Amino acid sequence: MSENGASNAARILVADDEEDIRDFVEIKLRSAGMDVVTADNGDDALKILSTDTGLDLAVLDVMMPGMTGIEVLREVRAHGASKDVPVILLTAKARESDVELGYAVGTTDYLTKPFSPMELLLRIKATLGYVE
Repeated sequence: MSENGASNAARILVADDEEDIRDFVEIKLRSAGMDVVTADNGDDALKILSTDTGLDLAVLDVMMPGMTGIEVLREVRAHGASKDVPVILLTAKARESDVELGYAVGTTDYLTKPFSPMELLLRIKATLGYVE
């Protein structure tokens, strides 16, 4: 896990077990002025979502060690301190049934890999109501 103490910046959790993707997304979001917290597995993502009440949004990979992104999302929506935090699922699972499941458990948005970092950033900004 890493974090940056920037004030007044959107605070985003990025949870992905692939270090390259996690780092790439973190760099993109930080360059856009966002504060980023990272996790490399579902269990750590759930801990962060359960305790960090300052999160503005979470980006969760679906296929992670420990709890999957779907399991994390389901748990958070049921009783997490961050149950109202918008979540974007970022995943290689592109079947219609996977997308349906993501929305059924409460995702705000669903983006499949491979993905455009700019598209992810734009979706985050749109979800948070940023206007440029």
